[in-house]
Amino acid sequence: MAVTVATLLHLSDNLSLAEPEPTSILSDISMLDTSGALGNSSADGHPRNPFIQPWYIQLFYIVAFVSMVIVATGGNIIVIWIVLAHKRMRTVTNYFLVNLAIADTLISVFNTVFNSVYMLYSDWPFGRSYCKFNMFIAPCTISASVFTFMAIAVDRYVAILHPLRLRMRAGTVFAVIIVIWIASFLVAFPNLLYARTHTWYHNGAPWRTVCYILWPDGVNNKTDFIYSIFVMFVNYVIPLGALAGTYSRVGITLWGSKAIGEYTTTQQETINSKRRVVKMMIVVVVIFAVCWFPQHVFFLISNQHREVAESRCVQHVYLVIYWLAMSNSMYNPIIYCWMNNKFRKGFKYVFRWLPCVTWTHDDSLLLGGKNAVIRMSMTETTRCPSERNGSFQGTLMTSSPSSGNYKNMIYSSVPRSTEHQL
Repeated sequence: MAVTVATLLHLSDNLSLAEPEPTSILSDISMLDTSGALGNSSADGHPRNPFIQPWYIQLFYIVAFVSMVIVATGGNIIVIWIVLAHKRMRTVTNYFLVNLAIADTLISVFNTVFNSVYMLYSDWPFGRSYCKFNMFIAPCTISASVFTFMAIAVDRYVAILHPLRLRMRAGTVFAVIIVIWIASFLVAFPNLLYARTHTWYHNGAPWRTVCYILWPDGVNNKTDFIYSIFVMFVNYVIPLGALAGTYSRVGITLWGSKAIGEYTTTQQETINSKRRVVKMMIVVVVIFAVCWFPQHVFFLISNQHREVAESRCVQHVYLVIYWLAMSNSMYNPIIYCWMNNKFRKGFKYVFRWLPCVTWTHDDSLLLGGKNAVIRMSMTETTRCPSERNGSFQGTLMTSSPSSGNYKNMIYSSVPRSTEHQL
């Protein structure tokens, strides 16, 4: 992650961001190595690494990270499949959720796995090229996630406060997603440019390798701090402020406004559907904010108080903080399954082979498989529009705004498609 480059170096070997010449780097390490890692030797004569933990602590962290990566990767791949394999799930919001799932999968597979090994063993065995990619992929995918949050918030804002405006079509959504990834690439590009590795040798044999960022201004640089602050504001402070304002306005409209007259069943279902989507996205954003808050606080403290980053217990502290930040990738599928009936049916279908999971014909109708449209049309002759777990069965009734009142228009206007639904 871009915001923790300097901290990560302190955790692994107390390395400062030095000049590229080995003599300069080693000189800097000898000044910073307060634990004596380079001066003490083990029984076989090799230098002792003070950050290598006992086997049972290593096992604990390995289990924690492996479990998180499996849940995050598997859950997000299922989310992608649910949306792309079922036509009724291909909505504007769901396309953005697919983009979010792709970003979460990428950071879990290509960053978390390798960074956890690096921090746990204080050695980078994956080569210089992957060091560059590893330093790049974290801020890139995090930026993509945050920008996707904002795109969803804008879509919800327009759909709820300006329901008569033309909604985004699939082509527009894909164009927005492309812009999101281009912007994310630009945010993370400095890491790709300046990441590098350095290897120490003992008696002619490689001993330890570190992966770090070497900025052009050398040892006593300010660039790392400035860039990290920039990334923190772009990926955390500013987006969360904007999201808080946007969803507050949306919430006031959905929960605070009163329409003229009584709602029909269809109108009430439209309101409830929009409320469910907004509540789910608010939970997703809040979880993101909570998971990443300790990371940013730790960065600010360790940057201003160097003794914190050089303390012997800092590896444990940062491994927990890092796990919490990376675990954000596994919570989103769980939230979708918990708060959205259609995603829940999709997960039930994937795990229908488990004895504790029951898959029914009605579940298939709600999710919408290849033959769901045929089955749906067959039921339309015998079923009236009804509510069942947040979905419509039968013919979807549409109506046009019947009142000149703007707030009433929000609720009485039912779109001719289920684009607003998840």
